[in-house]
Amino acid sequence: MGPELHYQVMIDRAAELQQEAREHRLARQSQAGAKARQRSGQRRLRAAFGKLRTS
Repeated sequence: MGPELHYQVMIDRAAELQQEAREHRLARQSQAGAKARQRSGQRRLRAAFGKLRTS
């Protein structure tokens, strides 16, 4: 494998890895957002239930 070809393969592989990292980061952010929304709803429910119990 010539040096130019090897260099091009390295550049292509680096681009692929960066794309995979970008997709993985986006998926994790999406999961974190979904968990935050779920917890927020549980907190509101718990707060409303607490108000009903004390009244």
